[in-house]
Amino acid sequence: MASKTTNPFTFLQQVRAETAKVTWPSRRETLISTVMVLAFAALAALFFFAADQVMSWVIELILQIGS
Repeated sequence: MASKTTNPFTFLQQVRAETAKVTWPSRRETLISTVMVLAFAALAALFFFAADQVMSWVIELILQIGS
């Protein structure tokens, strides 16, 4: 498939025009989103830590039964 080559200057003008159409989030929205991501990452870390500890304890209990 043949592609039409575009003048780099024209291309940059088009990129700039498209970027101007983007609705960027406000500073407050960005801050809230960042805090939410960090909070959920911390909750996920705590959940997986607790799950790992429980599974470790259960496996240790199972392996001690046989000895």
